[in-house]
Formats: sequence, structure tokens, C-alpha cells
Amino acid sequence: MSERLRDPRQRAERAKRILDVAADLLLLHGYRRVTIDDVAARAGIGKGTVYLHWKTREQLFGAVLTREVGSAIDQVRQVLADDPQACRLHRFARAYFLAIASRPLLLGFLLTDPELLGKLTGSPDREERHVKMARGYLELLAEHGLLRDDLDVDQLGYAYQATFEGFLRAEGGAPEDGREQRADLLGGTVLRAFESEAAPSDAALRDLATAVAALLGDVVDADRTEAGIPDPSGDG
Repeated sequence: MSERLRDPRQRAERAKRILDVAADLLLLHGYRRVTIDDVAARAGIGKGTVYLHWKTREQLFGAVLTREVGSAIDQVRQVLADDPQACRLHRFARAYFLAIASRPLLLGFLLTDPELLGKLTGSPDREERHVKMARGYLELLAEHGLLRDDLDVDQLGYAYQATFEGFLRAEGGAPEDGREQRADLLGGTVLRAFESEAAPSDAALRDLATAVAALLGDVVDADRTEAGIPDPSGDG
């Protein structure tokens, strides 16, 4: 059989297998010790076959990271679908914290050196997408009166991001036992520091949750397409 599979579904399945193997190896050995040869050998394919999907080691491992981020965001989107209250900043922070912290590979990536992270997620388009998504989310909250009004969106976004990242960094090496309590502590901190006392209607929260989920979905879809990651739904 030719290495260049003509069937898009078979090609997607092979790409998924490569990503699965790369993720397992990265979790076991770390970024600096895993090579394309290692991934190909574990996947039972030729090294050149890996390069049919990703042209460099950085692109492959960047795709692994992108898939991990997408899975975490998908988890948050499910939380939003189950409970529209999760669109509020403190509930969103709690859900996203748990989604990241429960993924050792993703947490490890985020806690590693910034230079490496930049190499793996270095697309200017990707960076712009995520900045716009984060700002768009905060603007939606502000429009609904859910944020304190003595800080502009950029100021509040900076302070919130610093708070969130601080909790994530403290999670490095922390035991899994107690993670829910630490997520609660993050949520309480965000609530007291950044939110208003507004109480929107259930209908308004449902609309807001739908809009936030759409923002997240657009970013994840664009990231996956750019990184050459198969659709997790299996539709190609």
C-alpha cells in the first residue's frame, strides 16, 4: 500500500495514531528526548510517513500541544452546555483550570520554558486568534455587566491572566488530591477580584453561554485546521 493514502478517512486515522504515539512518548520522556524516529518506530510506520503529515519535529509536537489545548477547551464547552452559569468568569476559570490540570501533558507543556512553548505555538495567526478570543469573551461579560467597571477590558484581562497562570504554575508538582479545592479557591479569588454583583436572567446567561461556546469553537477549529489535526468527531 502506498504511504500516501488516498482515502481522507484513512489518512486522518493515521494522523491520529501518530499524534497518540507522540503524546505518549512526550509524556514518558519529555520533549527534548523524543525524536521523529521514536514516533515512527512506536507507530509502526516509516519516518518519511510522519513527514507526510508534519514537515518538522516542532510542527508535530506543536500539533500534539494544539490537540491537548483543543481537548481542554472542548471540555469547557461541554461544561457551558451543561450549565450556562459557567460562562461567568469565576466559573469559567474554575472549569478551564480543571481541564488543563487534569491533562498532565498539557500542564507540563504550559509549565515548561517559554522559549520552547513559543517554538511549538509560534504561529502569529494562532496567537492573534487566541488574543481576540480572550478579549471577545471579556467584552461579552462586560456588555452584560458581569465585570467590575473601574478597570477597562485590557487591564482586567491582564490581571485575570496573571492570576490564572499563577494558580496553574502553583499546580506543578501538586497532588491530584485537593485539586477541586484549589479550583474553588481560584474561582473565589476571580469572583472577588474581577466580577460585579449583577444577576442576569437565566435566558441572558443561556445566550451568553452559547456565544462564549461559539467563540471557543471557532478558535479550536481554526487551530486544528492549521496544525493538520484530524476532526475529533471522525468526520474528516
